[in-house]
Amino acid sequence: MRKICLCILLALLIGFDDGINAHELNLKHHRQKGKKHRHQKDIDLSKKTAQFYELKKGNTTLKFTNWGASMVSFITPDSRGHPTDIILGYDTIEEYKNDVHYMGAIVGRVSNRIKNAEFKLNEAVYKLCANLEKDTYNGGGQGFSKVLWRVTGYRNKGPSPHIVFSYHSPDGDQGFPSKLVVSVMYSLTGKNDLTIVMKAKNAGSKPTPVSMAQHNYWNLGGHTSGNIMSEEIQIFADNYTPVGPDQLPVGQVFPVSGTLFDFREPEVLGIRIAQLPTGYDINYALNEGKKIRRAARVSDSRTGMIMDVYTNAPGMQFYTPNTFNNMKGKCGNIYQNLAALSLQTQYFPNFVNVPCFPQSIVQPKQVYRHHMMFKFSFQ
Repeated sequence: MRKICLCILLALLIGFDDGINAHELNLKHHRQKGKKHRHQKDIDLSKKTAQFYELKKGNTTLKFTNWGASMVSFITPDSRGHPTDIILGYDTIEEYKNDVHYMGAIVGRVSNRIKNAEFKLNEAVYKLCANLEKDTYNGGGQGFSKVLWRVTGYRNKGPSPHIVFSYHSPDGDQGFPSKLVVSVMYSLTGKNDLTIVMKAKNAGSKPTPVSMAQHNYWNLGGHTSGNIMSEEIQIFADNYTPVGPDQLPVGQVFPVSGTLFDFREPEVLGIRIAQLPTGYDINYALNEGKKIRRAARVSDSRTGMIMDVYTNAPGMQFYTPNTFNNMKGKCGNIYQNLAALSLQTQYFPNFVNVPCFPQSIVQPKQVYRHHMMFKFSFQ
C-alpha cells in the first residue's frame, strides 16, 4: 500500500499526462544505486571490459553495450507479430569503439555544439576540447559516448527489466569544470515501452553545464528496411532555433509556421525532404506543459508501428543522417543516407553561450535529471 501511495504522490507532484505515471518512469532508479541483479550467468559485472547486455520482457528484447552506455538493438513485434529490430547498430564492440556517428550512445557532458569550444561561467572562461572544426560537439573527443561505463544495476528479466550504467567524469574532463557522478537507467516498462533516466550529480566545488542526450537512430520499418522516407512524423513544437552557416543557432527562437520545419501536423518525411535535400538537423523548442510531455510521434505504414516520445527536456534535435554512405551495420546490412531518424531531447545547442536560451547549470551537490519515454502502439 505504501508503494502504491508513493507512486500516486510522485505522479501528482511531477504532473504526468497522456497516461504516463511514476511507475512507468521508474523513478525508483534513485534507490537502485549499488544493487546488482544478476540473471545472466555469462555476464560478470565486475569485469572492466566492454561487453554486451540484454533485457527481455515478453516478445521484446533490448541489447546494450557498456561502451558509451549504448543501445545496440530493440527487437519488438510489428503489427503482424513479426520481430523487428527498429534501431540501427553494429555487431561488434570494436565497431562501437570506432564509430563516428554516436550510434545508440549517451552523449555529454553537453550534447550538440558549443561555439568556439569555450564558454564563460561566473567570470571564468573554460576552454574545451574542439572536435568538430573549431567547436565542441557532443561533449568533446572523449565525451561520454567514447568511454567505458560500469554496470551498477542489472535485471534482465521479470516485470521490470532494467540496466544501470555509471560513470565518474573528473574535474577538467574535456575542459569542463567540476567532478560529475553520472548514471543512465534503461528500463522496459508497460508492454514494450522504453524508459530512460539520465542523472548527473555535481560532486565537485564548481558549477558546470550538463545536457546529456540519447542518440538512437530509429527506423520503425526495421533497420534492414531501407530509408525512412515513407514514415510520418509529428513534432509538438511551435518554435525552433534557426542556425547560421556554421550550424550553430543564431540565438533566437522562430515560429515554425510557414517553414519546412513545421511538423505540428503529421507529415510524410519523403515529401518534406524532397524540398530539403540535405535533410533535417535542427533543434525544436518544445511546447511547454507539464514536466513530462509528448515531444514527437513517428509512425510507419510498413510495420503499422507508432512511437510516441516523451521528455522533460526543453528542446529536441531532429536529425536525418546524410553521411551513411554504404556504412556497414548489423547482420551484414549496409546503411545508406536517410536510413533512420534521430530524436534527441536536450537543452538547446550552445545554450552556455546564449543567455536567453533555457539554462542547465548544475551547482555543487545538485543533481541534473533527464527523463525520456518511448511508448509504442499500432495504427
